[in-house]
Amino acid sequence: MRLQDAKPKAGSQKRRRRLGRGVSAGQGASCGKGMRGQKSRSGGSTRPGFEGGQNPLYRRLPKLKSFPLINRKQYTTINVGRLDSLSANSEVTLSSLIAAGIITTDRGPLKILGDGELNVALQVKAAGFTQSARSKIEAAGGSCEVLGARNTSPEG
Repeated sequence: MRLQDAKPKAGSQKRRRRLGRGVSAGQGASCGKGMRGQKSRSGGSTRPGFEGGQNPLYRRLPKLKSFPLINRKQYTTINVGRLDSLSANSEVTLSSLIAAGIITTDRGPLKILGDGELNVALQVKAAGFTQSARSKIEAAGGSCEVLGARNTSPEG
């Protein structure tokens, strides 16, 4: 028989700790939790992630997926296919589309998206174009002008 072979009898149980029942019980007075403080009190300790009342890390950081941009650019968007009903060689701007009744609300600068077909040559002036929209407008014989573009000439 060796020391490592010494095991409790099968079915036997270790007695539970009786806290605060005097020195002879083994866990008297402070119950083995030290003197005063938050961790010595009854009812357990703080929850995981608690930082003492400071705003915790999981609330300081933005969410990992699709957290909102603070100053997100909002555009009034329209597809190329909706411009097909306009007359040939007409100038297309946000105000002309609102006047024609194609767009009902102004949600910011105009951006042209590339869904649909265009068979009419148009002079389109907008804040932005997708690549497919630009190629469809130019393939129909029209032109694309980006409004609000920075002037890169040395004069101004």
